[in-house]
Amino acid sequence: MSEGTEYYVIRKKAVPEVLLKVVEVQKILDADPKKTVQMATSEAGISRSSYYKYKEDIFPFHDSRQGRNITCVIEIRDCPGIISTILNIFAKYQTNILTIHQSIPINGVGILTLSVDILSITTDVSAMLNEVESLDRIISVKIIARE
Repeated sequence: MSEGTEYYVIRKKAVPEVLLKVVEVQKILDADPKKTVQMATSEAGISRSSYYKYKEDIFPFHDSRQGRNITCVIEIRDCPGIISTILNIFAKYQTNILTIHQSIPINGVGILTLSVDILSITTDVSAMLNEVESLDRIISVKIIARE
């Protein structure tokens, strides 16, 4: 792939501080159109040059628009009702579930693969995945594809 066409999904804790501050600057500018880039970068604690260098390269994951799909793999401890609970969370955030695949649990651990369509009415995808990940029987949640 040529430079600029590759995408990675990483957790916030792995993102360098300067990139998080670029997102913060954009939020400041979006919240108050009267603020200048100089004002917003000063408030966020980064230089204007850092903002301009990275502003096209980072955006919050929940900025997805209608027609975007994500596929995630959820590793779960086998227990009755856990998949129903997960699906209810996806429904609460108004995603459209496209595919579901459940593996047979081995040693009490199963894999659930979900592909969902992010609709224009879908709320915060990050919050949705965090809510799933915080369930007792969840071992891990990984996004393996985004389109």
